[in-house]
Amino acid sequence: MTQTATTQAVMNVVLRSQGCDLEELVHDCPGLTWNQVFLEVDRLSREGDVVLNLQQPGRYSVKPCIRHS
Repeated sequence: MTQTATTQAVMNVVLRSQGCDLEELVHDCPGLTWNQVFLEVDRLSREGDVVLNLQQPGRYSVKPCIRHS
C-alpha cells in the first residue's frame, strides 16, 4: 500500500470507531503489518491527526483529534 492508502485505511478505522486499541486497529487493517500501522499512527500523531494514549503498560488507544470528529 502507498502512504496515502495506508493513511486512509488507518484513519477510516479510527474515525469509524471514534477510537480503538492499537491492536484492534491492526486487526481491522488486514492488508497492513503491525509495523506499518504503528508507523502510520506515529506519523499521524505527530501531525496532530490522532491522539495516542497509554491505557496501561503495553496497551495504547488511538483516537481521532477533535478537528476530525
